[in-house]
Amino acid sequence: MGFWWLRRLRSPLTRSDAAHQAIFEQWPTGAMVLNTATLQIVAANAVALRSLGYTLEEVRELRFGELFSAEGVDPRALVGKLLDATSRLPVEMRQRCKDGSQRNVEANCHPLTLGEQQLLGMAVHDVTVRRKVETQLLERHQQLDHLAHHDQLTGLPNRLYLAAHLPGDLEEAKKAGSMLAVLFLDLDRFKHINDSRGHETGDKLLKTVAQRVRSTVRTQDVVVRMGGDEFVVILKGVQQTGQVSETAERINQALSAPMVVDGRTLVTTVSIGVALYPHDGLDMGELLRHSDTAMYQAKDRGRNNFQVFSPVMDRRLKERIAIETSLRTALQSQQLDVHYQPIVNIESNCVVALEALLRWKHPSHGYVRPERFMGIAEETGLMVPIGDFVLQRAVEDAVRWRQAGGTLVPIAVNVSAVQLQRSNLAESISRLTRQHGLEPSLLQVELTEGAVFERRDARNPDASQDAVASLRELGVRIAIDDFGVGYSSLSYLKRWRVDALKIDRSFVRDLVTDLSDLAIVSAIIAMARHLHIEVVAEGIEGWQQLEKLRQLGCGFAQGYLIARPAPAQDCAQYLSGKPVDLTQTLRTLEGLEATGSGDQFRVLQA
Repeated sequence: MGFWWLRRLRSPLTRSDAAHQAIFEQWPTGAMVLNTATLQIVAANAVALRSLGYTLEEVRELRFGELFSAEGVDPRALVGKLLDATSRLPVEMRQRCKDGSQRNVEANCHPLTLGEQQLLGMAVHDVTVRRKVETQLLERHQQLDHLAHHDQLTGLPNRLYLAAHLPGDLEEAKKAGSMLAVLFLDLDRFKHINDSRGHETGDKLLKTVAQRVRSTVRTQDVVVRMGGDEFVVILKGVQQTGQVSETAERINQALSAPMVVDGRTLVTTVSIGVALYPHDGLDMGELLRHSDTAMYQAKDRGRNNFQVFSPVMDRRLKERIAIETSLRTALQSQQLDVHYQPIVNIESNCVVALEALLRWKHPSHGYVRPERFMGIAEETGLMVPIGDFVLQRAVEDAVRWRQAGGTLVPIAVNVSAVQLQRSNLAESISRLTRQHGLEPSLLQVELTEGAVFERRDARNPDASQDAVASLRELGVRIAIDDFGVGYSSLSYLKRWRVDALKIDRSFVRDLVTDLSDLAIVSAIIAMARHLHIEVVAEGIEGWQQLEKLRQLGCGFAQGYLIARPAPAQDCAQYLSGKPVDLTQTLRTLEGLEATGSGDQFRVLQA
């Protein structure tokens, strides 16, 4: 408000002055006049007096400091502040009322001179309600901000918090010349616990995990839940890499200790990837990506450990991505093919089956070794369409061999755990064989021990057994591939009807020179004989291996000594019923070794 009426106080009141005085009295907010020399109120309107609870005479007896105050400022300094703020923003003060209560007020001021008196006109606004509302809004905003930047389950900061604060932490580390460590944590086999015990138990386990991780780091460090069973730890002010290793080891030890949830003891471990600023990245995205890469390396190293990022890991990751991308393209562009390797009766050398083997010939990089891409295909879910492709091709090739006059033998097709659990394999085989007029018994499904024993679905632990039972009802033969390197559970051999065991090549390779391998192979053959299960030895490359297997009573053999995998058009010779000429095969192998020719598998580069 203006204070023009005060200029008339030096002369007797006129009719105009009386009007001005009436306006002052009826002004809707508190209005006062302060003598800056004596710090006394010389005038106050009715609103101001009601707010204070005093009469005008009582107010004139009080000093300014008895009515108004500001924290940490004496009364005269406060008046000086009011004088300085006359053309600026309002000054906030505390008003002390007659009844002892206090209110928040704001004062707009204007200096006045009446003769020799220096006065200060003040328009005083009660802002108590406004400040209360503002405080409530601020508290609500802080609550919403906390909810937006913290995980509701564990109470830890979340991904948004990390995005908002990590850049600042990196800037502080840069100024201080120190390192900063990003640890990416992923619980091992958490999905199994979640599926078998329920999501409620899984949530309680995550809360316990969060508390244990928080207890292993310093107060200035940050623990973030990224989502699911993934956490990130930010270690600030790192001076030596040894500090990071010690922290990662403490986390591994803390989480590997048993946890009691709902009266049940649960055990979980964690894989940790570490990236250091500035060595492994200069920004948030790079550090998170590299720590995530190192975490997957920890998974590959057997879980329950930590790995520090290195450029080699990055190259491997890029290569995996390149292989996955190229493999998806290969499925659509006819780069995949199926070759066949014969399985023979050791006594007669006659072919009793053909194993279908996937081959990938990249247009730029040539043949890619199966071990380079099969694991990636299974992790990414590509094994289902790839398995369907191999099965379709095997049936089609069998039809062509029959049309050419060949005597068909069973075709062994490898089936992954993913394909067994996610697709109705029995239905697919039934449809294909009916469509092409073949008997399902002409197919043999080869399962690794991991496919039937290790990777069981926690929600339906008998799913694999049910799938195998459906195949047997259809007439499909069942073989366990790579026997001996997995779980080798004899209880499963007892419960399930298995037609054949294929002894892994790692036991056959040193069969002649290693007594341990000889004992293992002998035991497998003897056990299978009593269970009426056929035995196939894989990876035979020498005559001595073949002879030793014959002496042990092994019935069937497969390997380069017998024949190398070949395209379908070159396999008619195996369907004539004649024994395989091993001397011819041996001469072929010797020729390949002399010339260095044969299958040359090159690594697919990123």
